[in-house]
Amino acid sequence: MKKTELIRKLSELDRRGVYIMARRDIEKLFPEEGDKAMEKSLQRMVADGFLQRVAKGLYLNPAATSKNRWVAEEIAKALRPGCLSYVSLESILSEYGAISQIPINRMTVMTTGKSGVVDTPFGTIEFTHTKRGVAQIIQRTMLAKGRPLRIATKRAAIRDLLRVGRNTNMIDQSELEDESQGEDA
Repeated sequence: MKKTELIRKLSELDRRGVYIMARRDIEKLFPEEGDKAMEKSLQRMVADGFLQRVAKGLYLNPAATSKNRWVAEEIAKALRPGCLSYVSLESILSEYGAISQIPINRMTVMTTGKSGVVDTPFGTIEFTHTKRGVAQIIQRTMLAKGRPLRIATKRAAIRDLLRVGRNTNMIDQSELEDESQGEDA
């Protein structure tokens, strides 16, 4: 993999709004590279600053102009390809003002994929598995302009918090009372 060729391809992807890539995506850009050569090339490109490793097997184009404030959500989306993931629990409840604390450098995500915690240069992403079906998730979430992940409604986020047995002490009590008067989760 030559630097000039990588820069050209990264620039093309950036014009299309793509700045997060899995190793398999980079391998498709350079099909002539063998496994060992690809590994060495990736190490060299990271060392030279042309790529930034953000998680195992996941890279970011640090020169991308399409990069926006939702980098952590883009990373979360790329970490669970083929799964439905949405911002919920403490992260979205903080955005709604339903909890008193603001999670710093941590994003809580519900996913149909596996649970796990991934540390990235853009904060920690905590995935919590949900058994809810896709139709039910779509009903309880919404798209927000510019955001890569769906976001839970306030009611759904409270239900998620209760369902997974998280600490509810920081939730505004009036929010919990409203939820207990609503329909069952």
